[in-house]
Formats: sequence, structure tokens, C-alpha cells
Amino acid sequence: MPAYWIARSKINNPVEYKKYTDLVPAIIAKYQGKVLARGGEYEIMEGPEYFHRFVVIEFPNMELATACFKSDEYNDAAAFRRNSGAGEVQTVIVESGEATK
Repeated sequence: MPAYWIARSKINNPVEYKKYTDLVPAIIAKYQGKVLARGGEYEIMEGPEYFHRFVVIEFPNMELATACFKSDEYNDAAAFRRNSGAGEVQTVIVESGEATK
């Protein structure tokens, strides 16, 4: 069952943040992820307007999605934004399936 990696971010330093985003596509591909939305136009319908970049990535299953996020490769890349304050990110991984019963 597919799983979706949904990330909201606020970029504080675009130059440092790009060091992270330059590495991520290859890492996602390694875990069979497919980027469905990355950046682009958006409209916040409800809630605070804190984040201004949104990403949705589809993985074949929850195991691959979480393995990607927990991988050394991803965490090494994320260190560029985490350790420098280049960006703030909230990431959620959700499995697709039936609506709440």
C-alpha cells in the first residue's frame, strides 16, 4: 500500500538549503520514491502561514518511506539545513488506505 511523505518547510537561508535539496532527489529515487509536488504554487486554506514550501512524495509502502527518512544518506543531506538553521521542516509519513472507520 503506498505511503506519502508530506513535508512543510520554511527556508531561512536559500544557499545552505540548496545544499540539502541538491542531494535529496537521488536519495528518494534509491528508495523508489516519486515526487508528486515540490515547491510550486500553493494556497493555505486553514492554519498559520508559517511554512511556504510544500513537498509530497509517494513511496511504494510505509517501510520504504520510513527507511528513506531514517537512512544515513538522508540524514547526512538534512544536516545541511538542520545544523545551519537554513530551514525548518515538518515531515509526516502517512500510509494510504481506507478512510477512518
